[in-house]
Amino acid sequence: MLDAVRRIVQTLHESSRSAEHHLGVSGAQLFVLQRLAERPAASLNELAARTHTHQSSVSVVVARLAERGLVRRAAAKDDGRKREITLTAAGHLLAARAPHAAQDRLIAAIQQLSPARRAELADVLTDLATKVSGTRRAGMFFESPK
Repeated sequence: MLDAVRRIVQTLHESSRSAEHHLGVSGAQLFVLQRLAERPAASLNELAARTHTHQSSVSVVVARLAERGLVRRAAAKDDGRKREITLTAAGHLLAARAPHAAQDRLIAAIQQLSPARRAELADVLTDLATKVSGTRRAGMFFESPK
């Protein structure tokens, strides 16, 4: 079991290092850019759902991408309290030349499991993570907190 966990973590880590080396963004930043390349996000909460993470974690990544001029946050046309998140021209260029993030393969593999197996896997991994790390919230893969 530990070998399987190590293989998954190693694949995600190698993908993140490759993104940093070749593109200058972390694997988490690339993953967010690719979700935004599919379609803009109406809010941080929507983007968090699309990246399968917590709003506070994706917020850190979006802030870093905005600082680099790769994404733009603007008041939503239909609700000024929300912030729409879109790619800039530079963000579109980077996303277009980037390989798919390893997180996509992980998500696809999980989605191929039957609903019962996904539920079982979620229960087991949640139990294991709680015993190892407590109840703290995790950030996106290999993205350091602010």
